[in-house]
Amino acid sequence: LFSVADAKAEKQAVAEEIKRLTAEVNHHNQLYHQKDAPEISDAEFDALFRRLEQLEARYPELALPDSPTRKVGAKNEGRGLATFAHRVPMLSLGNAFSKEDVVDFVERLQRFLSLPTMPPVVAEYKIDGLSCSLTYEHGQLVRALTRGDGQEGEDITANVRTMASVPHQLKGHAVPASIDIRGEIFMTRKDFEALNTRQAEEGQKIFANPRNAAAGSIRQLDPTITARRPLRMFVYAFGYASGDVQCQTHTDQLALMAEWGLPVVPDVKTFESVESLYASYENLAKRRFDLDFAIDGIVYKVNDLKLQDRLGFVARAPRWAIAHKFPAEQATTILEEITVQVGRTGVVTPVARLKPVYVGGVTVSNATLHNEDYIRDRDIRPGDTVFIERAGDVIPKVVSVVHEKRHGDTLPFTFPTECPACKQPLVRAEGEAAYRCLNHFGCPAQIEQALIHLVGKDAFDIDGLGEKQVQLFLQEKLIQTPADIFKLADHKQRLLEMEGFGEKSVALLLNAIEAAKTITLQRFLIALGIPMVGEQVASLVADRYHTLEALLRAIDTNTAAEELDLIDGIGPRIVSSVMNDLSRPENRSRIDAMLQAGVVVQAYRAPQARQDTPFSGKTVVVTGSLSRMSRDEAKQRLATMGARVGSGITSKTDMLVAGDKPGSKLKKAQELGITILDEDAFLKLLEGE
Repeated sequence: LFSVADAKAEKQAVAEEIKRLTAEVNHHNQLYHQKDAPEISDAEFDALFRRLEQLEARYPELALPDSPTRKVGAKNEGRGLATFAHRVPMLSLGNAFSKEDVVDFVERLQRFLSLPTMPPVVAEYKIDGLSCSLTYEHGQLVRALTRGDGQEGEDITANVRTMASVPHQLKGHAVPASIDIRGEIFMTRKDFEALNTRQAEEGQKIFANPRNAAAGSIRQLDPTITARRPLRMFVYAFGYASGDVQCQTHTDQLALMAEWGLPVVPDVKTFESVESLYASYENLAKRRFDLDFAIDGIVYKVNDLKLQDRLGFVARAPRWAIAHKFPAEQATTILEEITVQVGRTGVVTPVARLKPVYVGGVTVSNATLHNEDYIRDRDIRPGDTVFIERAGDVIPKVVSVVHEKRHGDTLPFTFPTECPACKQPLVRAEGEAAYRCLNHFGCPAQIEQALIHLVGKDAFDIDGLGEKQVQLFLQEKLIQTPADIFKLADHKQRLLEMEGFGEKSVALLLNAIEAAKTITLQRFLIALGIPMVGEQVASLVADRYHTLEALLRAIDTNTAAEELDLIDGIGPRIVSSVMNDLSRPENRSRIDAMLQAGVVVQAYRAPQARQDTPFSGKTVVVTGSLSRMSRDEAKQRLATMGARVGSGITSKTDMLVAGDKPGSKLKKAQELGITILDEDAFLKLLEGE
């Protein structure tokens, strides 16, 4: 038996731990919700929070007044954004991490409601973004607030108005007098990577993950910065609603929001058993990285709104909902060494060599550090304990340092001055974040990476010829240039003598190379590895010139620069990259050598466009923000209806689709007498299809 002294000592130890955990969780809440700069992973935060909850449950009298278990988020601390109270508090959710947790949640529902079976439960994506509440008065958007501390949030109305996915005016016959719409602001994975690439090229801040990028973008003091960021939103619930809104279920609410033109969270399903609920969770856990946007779990909600009312709330969360989290995509480990590697375009990238750690479903031992500025800004040093992140197939990255665990003998990392592969000097151009090796045709690392890229799935896509084979053939001096790949048949006997290559495998490889020699123009352009030319840009260039001969002729006659600049989606930096790359004698020699080796570049065939629409054969420019679709979707719809989509207003422009804040293009179109369509008129013509 414990003595009274032992019990007193134990309680004192618990009180001290509660005090420490309260301060620590509040600190991390502030970093996450207000500064968009978390120091620990979600999983590590959840572990701290769960420990605090457990201790407070055992010793409720020891819970502190500022305990984070009794509040949501963190208060604004003078960022410059005004704050307003939420008409209905924006609460957080309890978490489930296992099947047992889900079973407990359902059993609690049944006990509280005295039900023999599970009530219908809705499952929807838990979007990894920034929570937001939209207020509409008589259908008009009048205010947008962050979650803040749950009771009041920051006013981000001006920034939200720049988002194409958020309608300024609700449509439909049942628009309420007043309503708050709850949702999540986020970035798609593709948009996030593109933003970080652009930020790196411009020497600007690199974001750690899509959530931080979205949070930092929507909470800018200057709305013009937000307008340049690719933000989107999904809505998922009502907050306050005036008496003229009548719904029986949560799914009724979702249907109404969709009718009003709001971007409702997709793929919502309803379940009536724990088994089917958990099976859906396991299925989504396997394919969540196939989604365009990041999710960190599934939210389960009782569908019946009357049952929600009966269940009510506990402290900071509703009884009728819970978030079922996925396994952690973030972890901490030791950064043992920083090395650098050279890419196919000569960019030298620092790489963190890590003490292996299991995260995001795999064991990670390497992670990207982006560039010198990224390392310096975060003061990342060899020997540090670091916070890494991995989501799906995305390359693991070092997000931040746990400074409290740093040893006194660590030294700042010094970027090398010469290429590790060819020993030539490295160059960092003014205004750029990256160091480059300019020895493009003599650097072994660049040669290797360029050939690996050339045979990859987006380029020639040669079956049986991947990274390992390219490295082996380089080592054996069978290949050195792209043309050498298409002449490997000349070395058939040598291949047969190599370990691991038999008659059948060599025959399959050579047949695959022969089949790959015929390639479309857009894939050929990708294969060349021109900086900033990916699938989309290659297709735009191919659509303009149709044949390789026509493109090279335009390069040689110096007409390509002006012609490329007129293509919507191709900016000055891309034009410069294409012109510089295709005008270099070394690259032209390599193209000629591939053609002589039997490569046939097919003429581009544009997707079949309709000829019977109001846009057929017309040159149409889209400007400003559209409320009911993105500009990218509008351009895609126009292209399928036979339009030529332009970027600038000229005398050859037939129509201008003008959304909100159209800018100077509207004025120029008016001066030239060009037909101008507002969004309603544009949609009527589209719907006439």
